[in-house]
Amino acid sequence: MYSLHTKIAHAPVVHDLLVLPFEQRERCRQRARLASGEEVALFLVRGTVLRDGDLLTGEDGRVVRVVAAPEPTYLVRCSDATMLARCAFHLGNRHTQTQVGTGWLRIRVDPVLKEMVEGLGAQVDTELAKFEPEAGAYAGGHSHGHDHDHGRGGLLAPVPVRQKIHRPSDVARPEPA
Repeated sequence: MYSLHTKIAHAPVVHDLLVLPFEQRERCRQRARLASGEEVALFLVRGTVLRDGDLLTGEDGRVVRVVAAPEPTYLVRCSDATMLARCAFHLGNRHTQTQVGTGWLRIRVDPVLKEMVEGLGAQVDTELAKFEPEAGAYAGGHSHGHDHDHGRGGLLAPVPVRQKIHRPSDVARPEPA
């Protein structure tokens, strides 16, 4: 069985495709089947999330392109930006993986979340689509449609080098008189 273990940035030739839904693109150790039917083993660095278009290679140098498989999703639209932001806030508050687009949000099918955003005034449609949720503020990159890193090494938010933890005992107390 062929093993894929390294992400690469560019390749002159792509030998095969690896079509996976997002749930499988989050797993770094698994067996999968290429578009050609060949079975492969993925042995990626822990925490690796594969994105549509990523290139992988293994010991013999063959290159495989990752393709996001269409999967059942909910497309969330709102009548105004404030309502859409409110929906995004509540989805994020529930740690829901969310894909963000211009004027819309996309989430995995979950009837409870659908009811929640509809209750906030959103229109929700079921669709078969490639699901590419945001990587998160501290992840090594993001996926909202362009190829640059905002000058922070791919991070969407700065990561504190040393964070002060405040405890109640840290409060200066006056000396007894």
